[in-house]
Amino acid sequence: MTDNSVDGDAVDELEVWCAGEDWCPVTTTASLIGRKWHPVIVHRLLEHGPSGFNELKTNVDGISSKVLSDSLENLEEKGLVDRDIVSEKPFRVQYSLTEHGESLEPVIVSMRDWGLEHLTEPSE
Repeated sequence: MTDNSVDGDAVDELEVWCAGEDWCPVTTTASLIGRKWHPVIVHRLLEHGPSGFNELKTNVDGISSKVLSDSLENLEEKGLVDRDIVSEKPFRVQYSLTEHGESLEPVIVSMRDWGLEHLTEPSE
């Protein structure tokens, strides 16, 4: 990541291999949140704020513990989620969005809104 100034504000940018291509921003965003559960996890953290593992598992209905753990690890590696140890005994961690993660809010809201407008229940 680099630190650039725009109108006095610091802007974090991702260094990507496809920089300069007109399709690159879409590809980069998709690579960050393109896995099945990533946008849901980000949405739940936006909606509920910092959450423990079990709370997230409850809020992301249908996800297995293994997939949630792997997804959180991947989101952390991508700089979208922070993992903070809340207590050692009993061991508890709390997950929260980084500034980069929080900046995805308009993307996640747009995805939700599009889904609400275009998805219907399956007919029986």
